[in-house]
Amino acid sequence: GDLTAKSGNPSLFPIVMAALVAGVEEYGDLMRLAIASPGNDFRLGAMEAPPSVISTYLGPQLTAYLKDFSEGNVYEYKPATSPINLGVDIMPIVHAPAEDRNRTSPFPYGGHRFEFRAVGSSQNVSLVNTVLNALTAKKFAEISEGVEAGKDAVAVAQEMLKKHFKVIYNGNGYDPAWPAEADKLGITHIDSGVEAIDKFVAEKNVKMFEDLKVFDAAECAARRTILLDLYVGTIEMEVGCMIDMINQHAIPSAKAAGIDAAGMAAGVVKLEAALKEMHAAADEYEAAKLARVLRLDTMIDVRKVVDDVEAICPADKWTLATYKELLFVDVGKFA
Repeated sequence: GDLTAKSGNPSLFPIVMAALVAGVEEYGDLMRLAIASPGNDFRLGAMEAPPSVISTYLGPQLTAYLKDFSEGNVYEYKPATSPINLGVDIMPIVHAPAEDRNRTSPFPYGGHRFEFRAVGSSQNVSLVNTVLNALTAKKFAEISEGVEAGKDAVAVAQEMLKKHFKVIYNGNGYDPAWPAEADKLGITHIDSGVEAIDKFVAEKNVKMFEDLKVFDAAECAARRTILLDLYVGTIEMEVGCMIDMINQHAIPSAKAAGIDAAGMAAGVVKLEAALKEMHAAADEYEAAKLARVLRLDTMIDVRKVVDDVEAICPADKWTLATYKELLFVDVGKFA
């Protein structure tokens, strides 16, 4: 590709790819923490989002090429394209690239670039870019250290690939069996954003940031605290809003329709108790763990009770917008 053409060195591309593959495998926990949020705890592995397993998709051609390179065969990577006939005589043949941007992978290679597809839509990408740049720089530094010690850069990269090749996964990331398989391989799999955030202070991660002069230990700890507080604060606002909606709308609507509201009232008590427990937690990490349970378990259980009431409540008594009104808001508007 462009790297080979501009450098004149066909071995440079696989060396760079080896560094990236090694970085993703060794620092997958940092990649997971960079995308940690309450929304991603709910989204990853569903809703057309990749799973919380941090692997990389390279495509069959590039994977085979790097496998060959790791075994000692050094040559230029020349991906073949696949012609696609659109079936219309006046339309030209379209040539599909070797890499298909696998949407089920959190970090697929799409030809000339990687895409970190697991980042949440509302997230600031500064920490994401910091992590990606740092893990790449760390692996480049290791290759450089090997060369300075008298080793050949190609040989260092080949050893890197052999050690970290397991992180390459070209299969279906939505496959329910994949997370368990990834666990057996030792690939980063962290469902909980709270546990991922805690990895900011893992010894190997602090050392990497310190070695690169990106963060020191105190700065890593401070960012961990801030991310945990943000996680807790987000859930706190959501549950507070839910309690208000139930008290101010759902319960009065049910009573106006003559429907028993005891289940919803009990749900409010449960939410308030969980919120109080979260506020009384010993530290921000314990509070965040409680917040995650509150968001993914307790709030969902209470919502089910409210949904069941809404399903039998007459629309004219229900003071919140119904699903019909939300989904078909313009129907009849201009009639």
